[in-house]
Amino acid sequence: MTEHTYDAVVLGAGYGGVGQAAQLLRNGIDNFVILERAPRIGGVWRDNTYPGAACDTQSVIYCFSYFLPLRVSKMYIDQPELLGYLEALAAEYDIPRYIRFGEEIVRAVWDDADLVWSITTAAGVIYRTRAFIPAWGQLSVPMIPDFPGLHDFRGTSFHSARWDHSVDMKGKKVASIGAAASAVQYIPHLAEAAEHLSVFQRSANYILPRNQHEFTPEETAEFLADPDKFRALRQAVHQFRESGFERIRHNTEGQEEGVREARAHLEAQVADPELRRKLTPDYEFGCKRILRSDNYYPALTRKNVSLITDRIERFTATGIITADGTHHEFDVVVFGTGFHSQSFQGDVEVIGRGGARLADRWADAAEAYLGIVVDDFPNMFLNYGPNTNLNHNTIATMLELQHEYIVQAIRVLLQDPNYAFDVRSDVLRAFNDRVQVELEKSSYSSDCSSWYKNAAGRVVNNWSGTVEEYRLLTESVNLDDYRHAPKLTSVNA
Repeated sequence: MTEHTYDAVVLGAGYGGVGQAAQLLRNGIDNFVILERAPRIGGVWRDNTYPGAACDTQSVIYCFSYFLPLRVSKMYIDQPELLGYLEALAAEYDIPRYIRFGEEIVRAVWDDADLVWSITTAAGVIYRTRAFIPAWGQLSVPMIPDFPGLHDFRGTSFHSARWDHSVDMKGKKVASIGAAASAVQYIPHLAEAAEHLSVFQRSANYILPRNQHEFTPEETAEFLADPDKFRALRQAVHQFRESGFERIRHNTEGQEEGVREARAHLEAQVADPELRRKLTPDYEFGCKRILRSDNYYPALTRKNVSLITDRIERFTATGIITADGTHHEFDVVVFGTGFHSQSFQGDVEVIGRGGARLADRWADAAEAYLGIVVDDFPNMFLNYGPNTNLNHNTIATMLELQHEYIVQAIRVLLQDPNYAFDVRSDVLRAFNDRVQVELEKSSYSSDCSSWYKNAAGRVVNNWSGTVEEYRLLTESVNLDDYRHAPKLTSVNA
């Protein structure tokens, strides 16, 4: 066990963890450590290196307000540039010196006597810390369905988040299982390389045009000379995306406009009526993630590409049998089947006050006050926790608001060594009940299969309002929300 007691231990060095570290350092808090199981920072932008990997949120808002990418190349940037941004942020604040790479947290136990967390790594090292900050992410653990016969397949297979770049697709018969966010990015590239590509689609997606814009040297020079011009563009895009929240409200003009835009995009790029029918969603706009692509539909119209909507019955040694009895032979299968999006705690065993287990607490549905704190788990502050995902704006801003809230809480801990933040159960319950009521007004709650929902149909991933509504709720820590409030009257006392 390390003798030292940290003010914070951060789990993970992705956007959440690195951003949290930057905010701690910006506020003069440097007694912390980041434990990262991989040998490099980056999170999803380190792991997802598939062809075409990119962000479908505009680059000018997919960043933190205090570290603007003034030299950004285009509006929707690719994976290398996204990873480069995070590495530049880390370098700016000398964050790597606070990271322990190759350290995987396997257990976290709250000590009510000493008011600290004991964090155990896979190597058996124990870290003591007053605050435990998990930045697990919601899309970090790849998911491959347990198809019958899957292990009989003798060809090459891998998940898109673990892309095997040693596989040459040229001359191969390739299958993509899945046709959602990652798949619409890599499928155009597979279509160009493979002899034949079969795309297995369970349900169609609403896809909007991307309308890529590459920044000119003149525009970049203006940003560098006057960063306020970048900030003005950033604010305009933010406001535009905020207004888009109405698109996921039931029966609004905004939602109807979204449907019209998506259908016009489909009709403009796909002439074949049967293919167009297969690509037309049969559920409410916004129930699933809304995608953006200019080259996905054209890829599906190629002669060497087939769209298959029949259910997969089972795998064989040489391919896949669909429900209609057809045997499709393949050399390579790529799983674009998403992630275990509701495994908020991953494989970490988390034990809170009185032996409470987070896995049990979240057995029916993960929930947290503001998506940040859970009752009976004192001084545990989540990044990107339950009900903080978005479909209309950037998660980077949500993360920044969470980072700032957590910094305020840690300041309280630094002022009072005898205090622990344990959110009141009634506060958490009232908050989550209100969130669920609001979600019923949105298309997230409508009838479709979505990674936003758990098996019971409860929306556990997405926030129920706008970013600005979330900002108002998180802009200051209300000590009355917590049990055993100290004598401090405010976080700035």
